[in-house]
Amino acid sequence: MARTILITGASSGLGAEMARQFAALGYDLALCARRTEKLESLKAEILAASPARRVELRALDVTDDDQVFEVFRAFKADFGTLDRIVINAGLGKGAPLGTGRYDANRETAMTNFVAALCQSEAAMEIFREQNAGHYVMISSMSAVRGMPKALTTYAATKAGVAHLAEGLRAELYGKPIKVTVLYPGYIASEMNDKVEQSTPLMASTEKGVRSMVSAIEREVDSAAVPGLPWAPLGFVMKHAPMPVFKKLI
Repeated sequence: MARTILITGASSGLGAEMARQFAALGYDLALCARRTEKLESLKAEILAASPARRVELRALDVTDDDQVFEVFRAFKADFGTLDRIVINAGLGKGAPLGTGRYDANRETAMTNFVAALCQSEAAMEIFREQNAGHYVMISSMSAVRGMPKALTTYAATKAGVAHLAEGLRAELYGKPIKVTVLYPGYIASEMNDKVEQSTPLMASTEKGVRSMVSAIEREVDSAAVPGLPWAPLGFVMKHAPMPVFKKLI
């Protein structure tokens, strides 16, 4: 029997590519996002490549708490068991604090942290009932240290969700429920399409997600992805003196 994976924010970018790659590995998919037309197109693409796969779709706005619980529970009813849940949906908006764009920063905080907390509640409700599962949180390399300007709120939310995952890992250590937190660097996607795509640090979506899928499959505790250059660069980002850090970013 095929293993099942639920991915939020699956209509584009990293979520859509994870769906493609996990389908190719033999997983049945529970995919959700706001843009159902993109989900339908992705489903058709996946089934054309892997006709034996089962792909279930649902519309989900992760900032709607009631809908999050409803959708997660419905996917659990569809498949009977959810082996893995990837909390991936996120937002990249932001502005320097105090510049009149609290609306953008609040939207990022609500989507990236509060909505991720809700998804974590819904996921863990299922995993506790099953006494099994693999919880995967997609954080960001920006979480390793407070970031300036437009990234300040975004980075803070990504540090917050990483700590949610780490707290769960401490609680569940030695038990059948596994916890992974991933810290992606620059991977080509809709969210970072304003980042200079030709930077040598930017990985293609396919290559970047391949490193994410590999880490998830190995059920690592945490990983910077792709490992090069982000594992060593993350250490430098975290520990560099402020004058050096300012030049790096």
